[in-house]
Amino acid sequence: MLKDKEQRLTFEYPLPAHMMAIDGTWRRSCVLKNVSETDATLQVDGSIEGLALKEFFLLFSTVGLTYRRCELGGVKGDEVKVTFLRQSAKARTPKAPT
Repeated sequence: MLKDKEQRLTFEYPLPAHMMAIDGTWRRSCVLKNVSETDATLQVDGSIEGLALKEFFLLFSTVGLTYRRCELGGVKGDEVKVTFLRQSAKARTPKAPT
């Protein structure tokens, strides 16, 4: 992997995905145009106006089993740049049985 420049995968045919609110109150269809380890570019179907985009899920499967927690990085027309949020090491560490 390159250290000074992040590798980005651009798809010849964009992959279908969905954006969904953390609390499940809204969902939008989108396609994944490109992705890196830290962010992605999406093309959204429909308006995102009025949606709470501070933090949301990007679903890669129709049953929601593959997802990433995201925040809005920027909007340009119907394209949305998202940044993947990482879980803190403390939250990932399983608790020892008591």
